[in-house]
Amino acid sequence: MWGEGLAVLGLAVASALIPLINIEAIIAVAAAQGQAPTWLLVLGATVGQMAGKLLWYYGGREIDRFGFVARRMERPRAKASMARWRVRTEGRPWFCAGMLLVSAATGFPPYAVLAVLAGALRVPVVVFLVTGLLGRALRFWAVIGGTATVLTWW
Repeated sequence: MWGEGLAVLGLAVASALIPLINIEAIIAVAAAQGQAPTWLLVLGATVGQMAGKLLWYYGGREIDRFGFVARRMERPRAKASMARWRVRTEGRPWFCAGMLLVSAATGFPPYAVLAVLAGALRVPVVVFLVTGLLGRALRFWAVIGGTATVLTWW
């Protein structure tokens, strides 16, 4: 039981960093096998995904240290775009929280992209973690529930 949970946790971290690894498919297969309880699979996948997404988040916080990014951000169009985002997000954590929650739960836009953006916009890490954990948990529960429903049809 705990072995499956740790395996899902490790694969979830890898999935958060390498988008070609599909954690949804992995937990769907693991749930269908019935070797581990659903809550353990959801917990492992959620915590693993957020551990990996934290790396994207902190990368976004330090993105302006990269020379090519700093040069691109000096362009007038990029400055105007970032200024618009800062105006929309500063002082309104609910805006960022809502956008992060929707992305974490639905996968659109890709959560890794929003993790970098959240880091660059200096969204509080607590807001990022809470919305990400909640959204990812809902997503994984839905994946496992949908898989169980489809499997009962056959």
